[in-house]
Amino acid sequence: MSVTQNLSEVLNKIRASEKAANREENSVKLLAVSKTKPVSDIIEAYNAGQRLFGENYAKECADKARELSEAGYKDIEWHFIGPIQSNKTRLIAESCSWAESIDRVHIAERLNNQRPDSMPPLNVCLQVNISQEEQKQGIEISQVLDLSNEISKFPRLKLRGLMAIALKTDNRDILLESFRRMNEMFRTLQQKYPDIDTLSLGMTHDMDEAIAAGSTEVRIGTAIFGARDYSKKASA
Repeated sequence: MSVTQNLSEVLNKIRASEKAANREENSVKLLAVSKTKPVSDIIEAYNAGQRLFGENYAKECADKARELSEAGYKDIEWHFIGPIQSNKTRLIAESCSWAESIDRVHIAERLNNQRPDSMPPLNVCLQVNISQEEQKQGIEISQVLDLSNEISKFPRLKLRGLMAIALKTDNRDILLESFRRMNEMFRTLQQKYPDIDTLSLGMTHDMDEAIAAGSTEVRIGTAIFGARDYSKKASA
């Protein structure tokens, strides 16, 4: 199937999950994860109506953003969703609308200082290691309030919410429990910060559970663009 057909199918599944969870229609946004995929695939998705794209590698993201902007695709909203290295923060600050994987004050400070004055504040989410796996990035859920307090002090950043990657399991109860804990913290943040509106949970395998638990954004890549060839990926 083509990218256009895949995108339509994914959007239909999101709408069906919203309905099954008694969620308002179009309350869940789709972030199309285009890492390692060619610009031609992004253009096809764009022509089918997609505007939000997620990337994991800073240089690849910056290169795509520049190329597509120069080609006239200026309303793409680029979300950085991968681990953020200190030496790559400028690329993200200058190229992206969102950085969804903040887990250190040091990284937030660099993004704030390197965000151009000509651009609006960079939207950020805190990444939570909800599965408590050592190999995954992110803070513990108990650290969210402290880190959010630090982030809120940076004028060139706008705190928008939380992001997490769940344990990869077929156990729906485990998924729902972890996603609901994230939603509880999300609601707590909303009471403190007026701009909090994004709970980025759910990928292809756990999208239904994430939407049932309150996710406002799902991150879908392979189901739209097909399997990835990491041997050709850009450097991080």
